[in-house]
Amino acid sequence: MDKLTAPDLMSLELYARERPAFRARVLEHKRNRKLAVGPNVTWSFEDRLTMQYQVQEMLRAERIFEPEGIRDELDAYNPLIPDGSNWKATLLIEFPDVTERQRQLALLIGLEDRCWVQVLGHDRVYAIADEDLERETAEKTSAVHFLRFELTSPMIAALKSGAALAAGVDHDRYRHSVDPVPEPVRAALAADLK
Repeated sequence: MDKLTAPDLMSLELYARERPAFRARVLEHKRNRKLAVGPNVTWSFEDRLTMQYQVQEMLRAERIFEPEGIRDELDAYNPLIPDGSNWKATLLIEFPDVTERQRQLALLIGLEDRCWVQVLGHDRVYAIADEDLERETAEKTSAVHFLRFELTSPMIAALKSGAALAAGVDHDRYRHSVDPVPEPVRAALAADLK
């Protein structure tokens, strides 16, 4: 997918007018890009549109309109746009109770490295996590991670031909899988690939 550039973005004034319709469009788009892997982990698969929305929201929230500020936001979010041979996802570890969340994050260190996808008939592909910065310490992992799943050409061809997709986490303290990934999600992800 092409990376975003400044001309792809709306001005703050135009975005203020277009935001409700644009937001509704993006939320509908994201519906088939989310995958719950067990009760406490959600993957949100990113693409050009989801990142455009994220950049527009950051520019709006921070009132950024200077070219260097816009460039900084693009530099921060463009790496999360897949390039045709991979998927990039935001991993959320979710526990509603704050005390329970803190306890679980201490137990789930390394979970981000145990996330996998598997195209039917092929080996599992484990995520490459947090390429931008380390998000865990010796005491706990973060509730948010960024994942990249790098696929081979045969895997891509199989997905494009309709092969089933499975996904999961095989951490010692959190083992859940989705097999098969629901068709609307599988189809959206297959469309991201070249």
